Amino acid sequence: MQQSIVTLDMEGVLTPEIWIAVAEKTGIPELRRTTRDEPDYDKLMNYRTRIMDQHGIKLSQIQEVIGTLRPLPGALEFLNELRATVQTIILSDTFEQFAQPLMRQLGWPTLFCHRLIVENDRITGYQLRQPDQKRKSVAALKSLNYRVISAGDSYNDTSMLGEAHVGFLIHAPENVKREFPQFKPVESHAELLAAIKGAISQVG
Repeated sequence: MQQSIVTLDMEGVLTPEIWIAVAEKTGIPELRRTTRDEPDYDKLMNYRTRIMDQHGIKLSQIQEVIGTLRPLPGALEFLNELRATVQTIILSDTFEQFAQPLMRQLGWPTLFCHRLIVENDRITGYQLRQPDQKRKSVAALKSLNYRVISAGDSYNDTSMLGEAHVGFLIHAPENVKREFPQFKPVESHAELLAAIKGAISQVG
């Protein structure tokens, strides 16, 4: 029997959207733009860096906001039960400098993400772990003879879901669900847990 492994997006699946929280705290509505709105990640990050520069927003200010965030309701319980059932990796387009407080609250699951380039507390750019890291991570796991089950909520998750043997959308906006009808949508952690367990049980 082939072993299964699960890959999950972080923001919108397990945690709130960090940039939306930063936008609300700083009062800069332009920072509300996320991968749900802009599929081109490089374009989105360059836009965010420009906005932060214009308003003088520093890394420490963003980390302060992140320190006030909590995982989504039920996310820790969901993740604990999932990890007791199957190996799970978080594949996120967030950054090491952002994720730590939230990973601590989720019991330090394995996280693959990117890294910010910072000079004197100012975010000057970012370093991708590798381009299209979510899809490539799934492809690498498949090459290790895993059956991969993935779940995400945004445009930037769809290549990961497409590469996986089974892909689910959770908490996804209508535009993403409409454009990617091949991925089954679920609306709660309980529904996702049941769907993943169902997908695992189908392994021959």
